[in-house]
Amino acid sequence: MNAVIYARFSSSAQREASIEQQINVCTTYAQQNGYTILQTYSDRAITGRTDQRPQFLQMIKDAREGRFCAVIVYALDRFSRDKYDSARYKHDLRQNGVRVVSATEPITDNPSGILIESVFEGLAQYYSAELSQKIRRGNEDNARKCLASGSIPYGFRRS
Repeated sequence: MNAVIYARFSSSAQREASIEQQINVCTTYAQQNGYTILQTYSDRAITGRTDQRPQFLQMIKDAREGRFCAVIVYALDRFSRDKYDSARYKHDLRQNGVRVVSATEPITDNPSGILIESVFEGLAQYYSAELSQKIRRGNEDNARKCLASGSIPYGFRRS
């Protein structure tokens, strides 16, 4: 069974090693489950809340050629953090005989798997929205206190 791996991380503050770690786990999963990896697609420092990810879109396009039957991801939140995009692209992939497989989340092919998969997708979108809200709140609080968020701007020093 031919498959591809898709990996991504969200922000420039994250480490490049994240992609390597995801690929290692996915490769091990593929070997243990009889998949032959044809290609790896990866997007760096691009949120999963958008589908505007070059390697992701290329993978969707390549799926139409019928060269692979599965996309292996570390976890479903690597595929998308938007449950609507996730449903739309998974439907497109299924139309081309391709399924999305999580290397770390056991999702069965029976009716309970449908429920579990939708819970994982909902949790991914919830986590992203909640984290964004917390970061925004922290940045606003820092601004009210005249504090820098992140690194200190050039020309300033800690008092």
